[in-house]
Amino acid sequence: MRQTLEEEIASGAFLVHAVEQMQGNMMTRPQASSQEQINNDQVIVTRWDFPPGAETGWHRHAHDYVIVPIHDGVMLLETSDGHREVTLQAGVCYNRLEGTEHNVINNSETPFSFVEVELK
Repeated sequence: MRQTLEEEIASGAFLVHAVEQMQGNMMTRPQASSQEQINNDQVIVTRWDFPPGAETGWHRHAHDYVIVPIHDGVMLLETSDGHREVTLQAGVCYNRLEGTEHNVINNSETPFSFVEVELK
């Protein structure tokens, strides 16, 4: 789910986007698609679908979260500490903490999907 301008400014994502624009590094890859499936007092559940080469764009997570891969795939994670490749295995979950900032890119030749469960 995309943040509003006010949310981007409050989270600091606006600054990241401004720096990227100044450096000429705005997204040139296809956009991954997301479908929010649940949003209640406890969780936000979103399915993400990535065609080959697609990316989320830089973002900061406002909650702790769990990723549940639906398909195998290879992600390239761009972070402020550098880039790293991560292999997804269908059904093998992992978690990250609130404040994680990155851009997620499908570095596979095939599409992949995962479900993100944010814990409020």
